[in-house]
Amino acid sequence: MKPITDIKKLEKKANLIRQDLINMLLKAGSGHSAGSLDMADVFTALYFNILNHNPKQPLWTDRDRLFLSCGHIVPIRYAAMAHAGYFPRSELNTLRKLGTKLQGHPERTMLPSMESTSGPLGSGLAQAAGYAYAARMDNKKFRVYCVTSDGEHDAGNHWEAVLFAGKNKLSNLTAIIDRNNIQIDGHTEDIMPLEPLEDKYKAFNWHVLHIDGHNFQEILDAVKHAKAVYEKPTVIIAHTIPGKGISFMENLPEWHGKPPKEDEAKKAIEELKAAEKKIDEEQE
Repeated sequence: MKPITDIKKLEKKANLIRQDLINMLLKAGSGHSAGSLDMADVFTALYFNILNHNPKQPLWTDRDRLFLSCGHIVPIRYAAMAHAGYFPRSELNTLRKLGTKLQGHPERTMLPSMESTSGPLGSGLAQAAGYAYAARMDNKKFRVYCVTSDGEHDAGNHWEAVLFAGKNKLSNLTAIIDRNNIQIDGHTEDIMPLEPLEDKYKAFNWHVLHIDGHNFQEILDAVKHAKAVYEKPTVIIAHTIPGKGISFMENLPEWHGKPPKEDEAKKAIEELKAAEKKIDEEQE
């Protein structure tokens, strides 16, 4: 699909996707708010600028592959996919319903182009690295992207994948870390400190970039940078604010796995609509 290059248009799209997310979680009565909100900008950039994909042909052989390791934030991916045209936006209301394509964690066989089933944290990068390795063996030119959470870096199998990708110099693989510093039990640096995170990846032969995960220009520039690195895989550490865009959710670990209630959803939508109006004014 034709990429959106105007930053303000991307910001507005991300805002609309956040609004749909709030309504989805409210109707479902369950789901993860904080991480989904903070990755809205990254997923908007992926589906509306970065990925080489075709919503009308979701299983197109030469599409870029996107793996979501932290499957609990899949509602934001569903919302981005609906806006991109993979399925009607009305289907977003079926989130977590019995038999829906939009399960609480992604199910590969339920939704075309969902490259993997994910739920157990720490397994996604291994799947993505294996896919990237196979693609290189088959001389395929598509790129492989993997979105991971910072909390799942507590899992040993994630680091096995980091080691494998670095050893095999998988330059067709780009990992994006949602570095929001929270996990279900609290802040990451209290539960299991990850720093110095950059040094750890570098020790395993990865190229490391840091970005503001809410700055579209930085997101797009980092991915372009990654494409120019031919001798190793790249990890983009996207520094994000959990619950981004909703004042009473931001930076609070308690919103990791909690949906908004009706009054909270109403307030959240009001804040997002106010932000949308501001974006429109800046475009004029």
